[in-house]
Amino acid sequence: MTDHDTVDHTGPCGSSGAECAGGACGPAPAGPTGPVLPGPSAGQGRGIFDKELLDRCISCGFCLPACPTYALTGQETSSPRGRITLMRALEAGDLAPDDPTLAEESSFCLGCRACETVCPAGVQYGRLLEQWRDHQWSGRRRPWIARALMMLVSRPGLLRLQGLVRRHARGPGEKAAPAPSAPSSASATASASASASAPSSGKPPEPSQQPVSLMLGCVERGLYPRVSRAARHLCPEADVPTAQGCCGALHAHNGDSATGEKLARRLGEQLPGTILTTAGGCAAHLAHHLGRDRVRELSEYLAEKGHRPAGRVMVDGRRARAALQDSCHLRNGLGVTRPPRELIAEVADYVELPSAGKCCGAAGTYSLLRPADSKKVLDPKLSEVEAADVDYVVAVNPGCLRQLEQGLRRARSRAKAIHLAEFLALATEPEPGRPDPASRAHGPKEP
Repeated sequence: MTDHDTVDHTGPCGSSGAECAGGACGPAPAGPTGPVLPGPSAGQGRGIFDKELLDRCISCGFCLPACPTYALTGQETSSPRGRITLMRALEAGDLAPDDPTLAEESSFCLGCRACETVCPAGVQYGRLLEQWRDHQWSGRRRPWIARALMMLVSRPGLLRLQGLVRRHARGPGEKAAPAPSAPSSASATASASASASAPSSGKPPEPSQQPVSLMLGCVERGLYPRVSRAARHLCPEADVPTAQGCCGALHAHNGDSATGEKLARRLGEQLPGTILTTAGGCAAHLAHHLGRDRVRELSEYLAEKGHRPAGRVMVDGRRARAALQDSCHLRNGLGVTRPPRELIAEVADYVELPSAGKCCGAAGTYSLLRPADSKKVLDPKLSEVEAADVDYVVAVNPGCLRQLEQGLRRARSRAKAIHLAEFLALATEPEPGRPDPASRAHGPKEP
């Protein structure tokens, strides 16, 4: 695996990739920006890909400006259109399975699915990428880091052990978690305001109509156990079954989609009712296999039940300035964008980063498999954080949280990366010396 260099994006018509991506000048020709891409051959394919999915692409090029790796390199092979051309060549037998370009591009892709949101033909690129990696990364060809992680999360006993050591959320009897600490550079408190309720959104099924099970997550319960404790604090009605394993998203994104589906269905049996998750990537994976009605990500669940945070997050006597980093699969796969922004805006001054909806470079195991490319994706976002002068960057996925933490630390930024659950928990903790908002729930509202 090699890192890509950034090159000029000039298209065949002399325009930039964003201007000519609509196909006005046709598919990009071979040249210095990429090798010659063979077309599909007639006859029976190899059976690697779902033919209907593969045939859906019309090579229009709208996906090019949405693709982070194309933005980095300007190479046609590093765009969704170029990669689908490679998939077609592999399926038709025009490229050998061990072709180095296939190996490189199947790895270089972030799998963010941003291309799906702009595709007029409805190409399900995420599914095609899973099928590609099922073939490309089978057996010993799978990166060893991915193999090790998949082996770890496939052992429920190890997951439960790390959760016990790290003290993730427990069942209904557990006390609410204390509010997370504020950035070291500023003193953050929460000023209480009256809590209010609103009717649910009407989406079927309503969370109140069935049990709610909090999913702990395999990465989150070990690295960020306070996230589940904060979620439990926000959603005391949720149960936390101890006998729960991995959802399988890690497997599906790393060349073993069959096991990914098996683990998702097993988790669906282990967690009754609505599955409440604090990880956007897990939410999208579970929704695909269990059905959208079974799965709710934390922000959309809170929005549906009419949750209003009970306080405000303050820094140095003022409302905190907070930005959001979207989870790619939550945004691009499930279309959830408004709930986390609205919740943040309830408790702080919300600041929209220009690239909030673009990948941060974490992309599951990507930051471990391709750290140099991962940093190239993240670095422009770090510059935006500094320019926006925010106190917090809020994440809704543990992988994004880890990526932001490391990046902000490397940049020596004063901003702190924090999960949405912990951020809202800051606001639900009453300011010392003030009455508990629950005791004033039916009193007059503060302005």
